Amino acid sequence: MPGNSPPKQAPGEGVSARIGLGWREWLALPELDIQRIKAKVDTGARTSCLHTFRTEPYTENGQRRVRFWVHPEQNNLHNVVECDAAVIDERPVTDSGGHKEMRLVIETLVVVGDQSWPIEMTLTNRDSMRFRMLLGRTAMAGRCTVMPEASYLTGDPVLRNVE
Repeated sequence: MPGNSPPKQAPGEGVSARIGLGWREWLALPELDIQRIKAKVDTGARTSCLHTFRTEPYTENGQRRVRFWVHPEQNNLHNVVECDAAVIDERPVTDSGGHKEMRLVIETLVVVGDQSWPIEMTLTNRDSMRFRMLLGRTAMAGRCTVMPEASYLTGDPVLRNVE
């Protein structure tokens, strides 16, 4: 008998309740005070990833934490968000170029369209990459359907807060 993996769904089954995502989307990370960040929707990445240009791990009351700084907008080094989160793990990650790196893992709330849920996210420097965040397949499992020909199907979180 196979492990505890969920039963496989037929194509299209259960899709109506899922959020439709394009290959790139605007997301929000409210617990990190990031109101808007462009993310690449990446089914090839197991875990989501956030760009940080500086990290400072520390311990407080016996709990591992990390303070980190983010440029949430590509090509804008003036907009800096200082974040702080509990470290839930540290694990090796192999990037798309085959390079292995130990990364800190945090858990935070992601807002996609009108829905939100907690996701695990690794922290690394993505200065040379086009997207400040990758939304990985574990974060999307059972919640999202990806339409690779589309972009920004869930709208802009900043505009949603104004309307």
